[in-house]
Amino acid sequence: MKTTWELDFYSRPVVDENGKKVWEVLICSSPLDIRSAGPQLRFSKFCPSTKVNSAWLREAIEEAIAQSSAPPAKIRFFRRQMNNMIVKTCKDMGIDPVPSRRTVVLSGWLQERMEQVYPQEPGYQPSPAGASLRFEAPIPEPLPDALEGEQWAFVSLSAGDFDEMNEWAIDFSEAFPIIGENGLAPSLTPDDRIPGVIIFSRRALALAAWISGLDLAFLKVETESNPRLLLETGVNQSWILAPVTGSQTLKEAKGFAEAKKKAEQVHFLAVQSDPSSESFAGFWLLKELNIQ
Repeated sequence: MKTTWELDFYSRPVVDENGKKVWEVLICSSPLDIRSAGPQLRFSKFCPSTKVNSAWLREAIEEAIAQSSAPPAKIRFFRRQMNNMIVKTCKDMGIDPVPSRRTVVLSGWLQERMEQVYPQEPGYQPSPAGASLRFEAPIPEPLPDALEGEQWAFVSLSAGDFDEMNEWAIDFSEAFPIIGENGLAPSLTPDDRIPGVIIFSRRALALAAWISGLDLAFLKVETESNPRLLLETGVNQSWILAPVTGSQTLKEAKGFAEAKKKAEQVHFLAVQSDPSSESFAGFWLLKELNIQ
């Protein structure tokens, strides 16, 4: 069975007895469907600053593989500063490295360690949140002409509706548990609304196939001088799904953004051939992350 992992390898807010930053690798499984029983793997290991190299990282990944049921087909990582080392290590191991902002489990785990683990370590030195990340704002690109939808709409489903997602007719999809013991939005209840966008296209299957080839991050709306709906992918890609025109659509776009906040940034993107279709060419559950 092919699996996907999420990985971070970077210095932590902890120094050793020589005043040098302590590094750490975190590796966990990435959920691929709504009923994933939580991360199958959580592996962590501290690394002295003098041993930060691809050889040490490879040994750590090999240890994680030994603890898991299967090696990963690909590894997602968000930290662009470590791109060269992570890419080289993964490729040398025959694993597909994927720069990504879809590190949903890893982000929550790292935040948990920032709050509960590192402060208990000797040599803890708090640093400003997000100080190590500098994401450049990507320039949005238009969709390929052949893949533009004919119609789209802001919609919503209840969080409880997703319990049956594995039974829906979907050609391309990826999701994660929302609520419950393994949910990634713990404060939500089954009745809370999850906002989303549905794109309708006569070329729905081709559009969904193209989208599935991207590493989806999240949807966002720009409502200022040039209102539009954007799809963020990878760590530095942005696609223009549709312009937001008209006062009513702009109102709905602002409502979508507000609903995202209330739903802990969980939302979805769907593709159908037309509004009467009972199946989806594509359906992706998304979560905008606050990575630090």
